[in-house]
Amino acid sequence: MKKITSFTVDHTKLEPGIYISRIDGDITTYDLRMRKPNTGDLISNAAMHSLEHMFATMVRNSDREGSVIYFGPMGCQTGFYLLLRSMDHKADVKLIKETLEKILEYDGDMPGASEIECGNYRNLSLDLAKNEAEKYLEVVKDLTENDLEYKK
Repeated sequence: MKKITSFTVDHTKLEPGIYISRIDGDITTYDLRMRKPNTGDLISNAAMHSLEHMFATMVRNSDREGSVIYFGPMGCQTGFYLLLRSMDHKADVKLIKETLEKILEYDGDMPGASEIECGNYRNLSLDLAKNEAEKYLEVVKDLTENDLEYKK
């Protein structure tokens, strides 16, 4: 059986950052790696769920909303995948940083935090989302489109 692309990345060398996981036509899958894999430093389920709600809401309300295909967590609890219809990696990195900044600036109710809107609405915290966004922004703040390749 053929390995999927993400299983061909050496996770022992993977550091937190932004990576291009794959490109399919005009859709780029970004690996938003927030934790070093296999270190035991995982993102809690509540923090992942909370950041997912905030990032997905903010990025889909940006001026690039038409480019957003998907944003969701990795099962290994070390980051997220962001799929964008775009081949402008510079603009995409800027969008990621701006979205994290908007999360930090946000002062309102957690989006999708009701029983009607979410299947686990009690497991959400704006503070957890902001904490993760702040830590990750510190990691990626100086990254550019030239830093998106997995290290070999």
